[in-house]
Amino acid sequence: MDSAEFRVKGKEMVDYICDYLDGLGSRRVTPNVEPGYLRRLLPGEAPQQPEEWDSIMRDVDDKIMPGVTHWQHPRFNAYFPSGNSFPSILGDMLSDAIGCIGFSWAASPACSELENIVMDWFGRAIGLPDEFLSSGKNSKGGGAIEASASDCILVSMLAARAQVIRYLKEDQPDVEDSVFLPKLVAYCSREAHSCVEKAAMICMVKLRVLDPDDKCSLRGATLRKAMEEDEAEGLVPFFVSCTLGSTGSCSFDNLVEVGPVCRSFPCVWMHVDGAYGGNAFICPELRPLMAGIHFADSFNTNPNKWLLVSFDCSCLWVRDRIRLTSALVVDPLYLQHDHSDEAIDYRHWGIQLSRRFRSLKLWFVIRRYGITGLQAYIRNHIRLAKAFEELVRKDDRFEVHNDVRLGLVCFRLKGTDRINQDLLASINGSGKLHMIPSLVRGKYIIRYCVVAEHASDADIDHAWEVIQKHATELLEPSVEKDVPVPVKAAPVIPTKPDPSQRRLSRRLSFTRSVSREVFKRSMSRSSLHDGATPIIVPDDEDNINSDLEEDVFSTSCTIEDDRLAIVEEKE
Repeated sequence: MDSAEFRVKGKEMVDYICDYLDGLGSRRVTPNVEPGYLRRLLPGEAPQQPEEWDSIMRDVDDKIMPGVTHWQHPRFNAYFPSGNSFPSILGDMLSDAIGCIGFSWAASPACSELENIVMDWFGRAIGLPDEFLSSGKNSKGGGAIEASASDCILVSMLAARAQVIRYLKEDQPDVEDSVFLPKLVAYCSREAHSCVEKAAMICMVKLRVLDPDDKCSLRGATLRKAMEEDEAEGLVPFFVSCTLGSTGSCSFDNLVEVGPVCRSFPCVWMHVDGAYGGNAFICPELRPLMAGIHFADSFNTNPNKWLLVSFDCSCLWVRDRIRLTSALVVDPLYLQHDHSDEAIDYRHWGIQLSRRFRSLKLWFVIRRYGITGLQAYIRNHIRLAKAFEELVRKDDRFEVHNDVRLGLVCFRLKGTDRINQDLLASINGSGKLHMIPSLVRGKYIIRYCVVAEHASDADIDHAWEVIQKHATELLEPSVEKDVPVPVKAAPVIPTKPDPSQRRLSRRLSFTRSVSREVFKRSMSRSSLHDGATPIIVPDDEDNINSDLEEDVFSTSCTIEDDRLAIVEEKE
């Protein structure tokens, strides 16, 4: 393809993208396909000869699009928003055209410098303390754009691990670093994202998962008790991951209490994960939710979730960049340059050496929308979530299970967990709406998140109509269409479906049914639910219950076989 053809096909692609996004409302939200559908449609080997572009695009329409889940659909209400906007798309387009690999200032000065500037812009816009900004007076801090919140948490934990090992070696200088690993303990709430567990696995340290309070918030007293117990056992607390806007219920840990606890121990790194909720702090009235952020050593939020920037764009700030980079510096001769003492080389800020020009799309979005435009977008989502909450509360068959402060509402039918699994499976199976579940205070709940950029009151009304219709059909399967539906109805447990229906129900309700024994073993490891992994449910109970201890260890150095062998029982 030469530039002449690219001019033509590029304009056609812009038209295709616009037609796709404008026409999403007429499509199913989720595809109606089974695993392996695409392999049956595509050749087993790559083509030997070049193919016509029009032929490729026909396959996109006929073979790819039927298997796409439409995350930008106005009826997609699962997970959290997958940020997207036309300025962001254009930013990625230009970044791809420039094609630089910005591992150092010398590799592309504008790539490094714009990232540094935009991170200060954004950090100041959400109210971060000056210590986190590279331009702050006497600041040692700064920010970098990472691929995801998972990367931010892993990088922060690696830095914390290096810091505590240096501290421990002051008294034991001749001991190998690896000897200290079995003693190191990280902490998080049961509401934390599962990437904290994965980071602990990679770092080969223990992870202690703590129960939050009745508002799903990690409290200082709970953390202090756990850390003091571990210290008495000869273990070394070194890392605490807090959450502002948890995936399960959009809860907020109490940083005002947790921060002083972290400071009271000799070498504990406090990280704050605001992947979703952190974007909301661009609105000044929401900043009380981040009270205590000045205690943090690092903080991340994802504009690619809730600030109209397309994936990947996760922003990480640190109070002391030397403590971060000293854990990650690898500096071979061929990467060194004359300006390394004057400029930031972002290869030292994360796992990746090669880095895309991500800051362009964030810069484009901030400039094109302005702070006021982004604030209006956030406020509209919150207003719509409150409207949805009001509709739920008006129907006596339902109950709300979270404090609705941002764009997420957690709700369920009054009754068993099983009937709520069936409700979600029925709704998702219809293709008219898409949601996912979570566990809140041990109960299976359904998450409704406002996602679309231009979400409206009409979208909220449509979603609630779909939910009510399916709830009525589930609770009263014999009701006639012309008979008014009573507001309050006693739950009726539906008859047991046949095996094929049951497997479909599990998939669409994001659950995996196992024996009670396997269920207990799985829950004894950890129970961090982020919507990406099916919720393990006991097959002999209508409700998900557990008599486990209040907090558990997940020792990431060893993963026992039974944890990996959780499979659906044969029908």
